[in-house]
Amino acid sequence: MTSSSALPEKAGRTCHNVVNPFHSTHYFAPELSEEMAKLGLDNRSAAYFACRGAAMGAVGPGTITATFYNFKHELIAQHVPHVWTVTTPQDVLDARLRATDATLRRLLGPEAVESPEMAEAAELALRAAEACTRRARPLYAAHADLPVPEAPHLAYWHAATLLREHRGDGHLIALLDAELDGLEALVTHTASGRGMSHKGVLATRGWSEEDWQDAQERLRSRGLLDEAGELTEAGILLRKELERKTDRLDRAPYEHLGAEGVARLTELATGFTTAAMNAGAFPAALFGK
Repeated sequence: MTSSSALPEKAGRTCHNVVNPFHSTHYFAPELSEEMAKLGLDNRSAAYFACRGAAMGAVGPGTITATFYNFKHELIAQHVPHVWTVTTPQDVLDARLRATDATLRRLLGPEAVESPEMAEAAELALRAAEACTRRARPLYAAHADLPVPEAPHLAYWHAATLLREHRGDGHLIALLDAELDGLEALVTHTASGRGMSHKGVLATRGWSEEDWQDAQERLRSRGLLDEAGELTEAGILLRKELERKTDRLDRAPYEHLGAEGVARLTELATGFTTAAMNAGAFPAALFGK
């Protein structure tokens, strides 16, 4: 195993940035909407809260708000716990996996799905996930209790999910330390040019234009945002510090995998994610400024 000291700076973040979208493909796929509709969940927000939260069981709106962080609580409460009167967490998990299988086969094609490279990516990502920890990471911990699917493309997707939720749980710790609430985190991320668009946030997270403007004012009072809605120098530094703290809290999986393994997983993940994106996996209107 390559020593952790040989791991290049930001190698874990670079790897995450190409592994994470592989997990996220199913959220925007018609296959997920179809599977959720079969369960009686034909509202996109309800389906999202159910399929991402199902690993935690039939939890209430407070738990979803706490773990998802940047959704307006009132939007969540419109759908949770009602979703659990319509279906069960296990049925949702089963449907989610079926949708993921169909989505990946459509986006990548059978040759890529059944390739030796896919099996190698699964093996590397699962090995990295061995070093993830459950403490104070509820979404990761819940997904870590789920069985690993047998099919390599689903095993890789499962591992990508573990790595995503592990980093995400750590990122929330960094956001709390920075005293950014859920909407303020979204506003600063959008202003950085790397987050969801303003339109995308309002369309999916339950916030109003008034909420958005109020959050901007709070950020301006802290010197993090200028009058045009752009990050100030202090705001840019804060976003960089958030990423550094998240990297530090998420370093264990990549140190465990080692520099050579991280480089290879990054290479494989880049290929699969690029292919999925080129096949139209993500709606461009929801991302970027």
